[in-house]
Amino acid sequence: MRHDAIAVIDFGGQYAHLIATKIRRLHVLAEIRQPDDATDIFARYQGIVLSGSPSLSSFGEDSQYNRAIYDLDVPIVGFCFGHQELAKHYGGTVMHGRQEWGPADLQIVGDSPLFTGLSKVERVWMSHFDSVTSVGPAFEEIGYTTLGESGAAHRFAAIGSNSLRRYGVQFHPEVDDTVHGDEMIANFVLGICGCRASWTMERYVEERVEQVRRQVGDESVFLLASGGVDSTVAARLLGMAIGPERLHLLHVDNGLMRKDESRDVMAMFRAFGLEQNLHFVDASETFLSALAGAVEPERKRKIIGNTFIEVFEREARRLGIERHLLGQGTIYPDTIETGGTKRADTIKTHHNRVPIIEEMLAQGRVVEPLADLYKVEVRELGEKLDIPHEMTWRHPFPGPGLGVRLLCSGGSESRDGFDAIEPAVAAVASRHGLDARALPIKSVGVKADLRSYEHPVMLCGDAPWERLLEVAGQLFKGVPGINRCIWNLGLSAPARVRPLAASVTKDRLDLLREADHLVMEGLRRHGIYGDIWQCPTVLVPMEVDGTGREFVIVRPVHSERAMTATPAHLPTPLLDELRAQILALPGVSGLALDITTKPPGTIEWE
Repeated sequence: MRHDAIAVIDFGGQYAHLIATKIRRLHVLAEIRQPDDATDIFARYQGIVLSGSPSLSSFGEDSQYNRAIYDLDVPIVGFCFGHQELAKHYGGTVMHGRQEWGPADLQIVGDSPLFTGLSKVERVWMSHFDSVTSVGPAFEEIGYTTLGESGAAHRFAAIGSNSLRRYGVQFHPEVDDTVHGDEMIANFVLGICGCRASWTMERYVEERVEQVRRQVGDESVFLLASGGVDSTVAARLLGMAIGPERLHLLHVDNGLMRKDESRDVMAMFRAFGLEQNLHFVDASETFLSALAGAVEPERKRKIIGNTFIEVFEREARRLGIERHLLGQGTIYPDTIETGGTKRADTIKTHHNRVPIIEEMLAQGRVVEPLADLYKVEVRELGEKLDIPHEMTWRHPFPGPGLGVRLLCSGGSESRDGFDAIEPAVAAVASRHGLDARALPIKSVGVKADLRSYEHPVMLCGDAPWERLLEVAGQLFKGVPGINRCIWNLGLSAPARVRPLAASVTKDRLDLLREADHLVMEGLRRHGIYGDIWQCPTVLVPMEVDGTGREFVIVRPVHSERAMTATPAHLPTPLLDELRAQILALPGVSGLALDITTKPPGTIEWE
């Protein structure tokens, strides 16, 4: 049976595959298409979605695409950049520089089928630089947002033409932070497009198994098995496709693991019955030697990725299985954040997307059965494959491990734009009875699908959780040059902070391992480990008040797919325990809680 299907045009934004995933969760097939695909290809679909783009302007090169799609008698909806493109094509105008970040309230106007069953005010998620400022004669405004404390209207946040079956929204309904975004997508796919719900995860498994068999042929697969849910589910799927006798698993202790992690991972694989071709190597010294003196985050990631391959190939030679394909548990966020699609911006290079692996991918030597999935889909797949719950729902842990949570520095301060940033953040915080300071360091963020490398802001003072989040949101919307906000948990506000010179060392890793262990045990002790999606603990080479000791930041978040995230509220008793335990560690002078949404901050600091 030919399934009804929706085409999602990938303009390189962070969320194209997330849109497809949300449509598949409606049991409707969604396929990613390129903007320059032939018109007759698009004519086969029941509907078309125009995705977002990392382009800063809707007047750049991303606006060059197959516009003949607008002549098709097929419903079209545009999200963010796609919304702007659709408006322009039908006679509307777009202004550069009217930006919004994070949550906003959409005021729905009229009775558009796109919003059937929804309230007149809906919480949505914004991440854009450009805005639609007028629409063509066939269109009408079906929603607007209000701007901050002034209450001024941000017009044309949603537009539509029922006669043309064309719709656009400035926000991202595909992200979980748009509260009823799933219903909006369902209204388009099932209602406006009239698709039948006939697509299932079981069908996905059948197709992936067959795809793996075609790619692998008679060869074997050697999988780097970290013990995380991605590599574990990939191992199970590969075993189904080619049999356990042709699947080799290699767990590498790279010296960047959590406390006792490698011991626990090996025990887990043995208990799961994957010990037939299970191999282990302690390569701690190899990795630490390669990382010696490395400071810049992208350089560290590439070193870690290249060293994984060196260790992998060395072990393959030692085991006599040099003729192999490399298996990886790569999931979609790894690919898109590394700029892995035609128009995507590089947010950060993942260890499984370093140049040597890109070369192997081009040669067809890499097998990645999960590459189109997000974490939540991988977990659902793991449950379909009867993988134990405790394995499928472990907190995500990055492939480079603590290597990207151990920040490094040359010791020099970064004060770009401080003359404008410092008074602006202080003014916003003071309105709420808080102190704020921009920090002379930088961290990675993502704004409008583009990588940002900007300053964090530290808030000091007592305030209710919701007020802290409100202040952070106002800072992100009103102060350029910042992408992260942390709340000081120290006993007093620091008088001075400055970077320390620091690189990757075993002593620093051991300190971070202990701090991370205290956080993980605290989450379990208070019964909230399962409520939090991920909780990185970060060691920052930044001293407080001349102590010469480092700073620890705890980053608990709620998310499902890692494309967006919201900060998680930790109970006060747990914060009190962490304050006492972590500040007592030798080498630590400060502690803070990261209260940043994604965007504008990534989940990891590097």
